[in-house]
Amino acid sequence: MRDLLRGRDTYGKLAASDEGIPTNILADRLKKMEEAGLIEAEPYQERPVRWRYALTEKGKDLGHVLASLAKWGKKHVKGTVVPPEFRKEGRRLP
Repeated sequence: MRDLLRGRDTYGKLAASDEGIPTNILADRLKKMEEAGLIEAEPYQERPVRWRYALTEKGKDLGHVLASLAKWGKKHVKGTVVPPEFRKEGRRLP
């Protein structure tokens, strides 16, 4: 979710995240997020088929929940780092 909120919208961009998520786990999570209605997948290339992922309204709303959790952690859990996209009050998430 964090990387999608940051505008990473293809499998390659998501796989290149700093955490180095194994590709099988990434594929499974994307599938589960799509089934849950948090993201939509749309093909942007035919051969081979490659997909672009976009947050649905439901997914965007979850971004607000994540921002609240990050802000709570900053206040109550020493060492919590709040991502830049969650720092400004009242900022509309993508």
